Amino acid sequence: MNSGHTVFPTTDRAAPQRGGSPGHGGRPPRGWLRTWLPALVTLGLTLGGVVCAGAVGRAADTAAAFRYEFREPASPDGIGKFYQGREIARVMSHLGADWLERPERAAEEAPEKVMAALAVQPGEVVADLGAGTGYYTRRLAEAVGPAGRVYAVEIQPELLERLRADLAARGLTQVVPVLGTEQDPRLPPESLDLVLMVDVYHELAWPHEVLTALCRALKPGGRLAVVEYRAEDPAVPIKPLHKMSVAQIRRELALHPLEWVRTVSDLPWQHVVVFRKPPATAAPPPPAP
Repeated sequence: MNSGHTVFPTTDRAAPQRGGSPGHGGRPPRGWLRTWLPALVTLGLTLGGVVCAGAVGRAADTAAAFRYEFREPASPDGIGKFYQGREIARVMSHLGADWLERPERAAEEAPEKVMAALAVQPGEVVADLGAGTGYYTRRLAEAVGPAGRVYAVEIQPELLERLRADLAARGLTQVVPVLGTEQDPRLPPESLDLVLMVDVYHELAWPHEVLTALCRALKPGGRLAVVEYRAEDPAVPIKPLHKMSVAQIRRELALHPLEWVRTVSDLPWQHVVVFRKPPATAAPPPPAP
């Protein structure tokens, strides 16, 4: 195992060297370069890697500093961090998880219409980002069937434990719970046919970084669906920072390699904005001999 430290060859006694006293002055012993060269090369590569990694890290920090704006929260529901002119909303704590299973949710959100808009097929691999208690995870699992897979991603361990217990009780073995981070959902690269975010995107503390990771996780041609309460409609009884307009969603996602596909607006309070990762382009044929 490489510990990250370079070990140089040592000896207790230096052999007498021609033209000088033992171990001091004179010409170096024969073969010294062959003995020391591997260690010197390793040291150079290690130092070079540290310098490069530091430069990359500083560049990423600089990009993030320009990407976001920090100031006093404009709303008690915000975190004082702004992205593309929008203040990011506070994340709902796991202590309020029962609200996600409220009986009136079906009437307010019409989940059957959301699922119809997603057109999930049996055998597909999908991700429910911000899965919460599994309200949509269960519906996605039913849609993909036993041959498919659902990654249920959460950043709150308490919600993930509750979700695991519910999935076990229901026997939904095609669901894989994933503990993500604020910047990385930890999903396999180019593995997903669909990513679903329901009332989640507006709470992402690092939306640009999460979307970058999701684009990596999507297969070419894979879809990404953002479901949010309609900011355009003042009659929707949701706090302003927990709503998003279609224009704002499209503005932010246009910064990534995603194509807008369609917007579904016939839900009671929400809209579904669907994007697609461009399909892989076929390699040009080799030139004729």
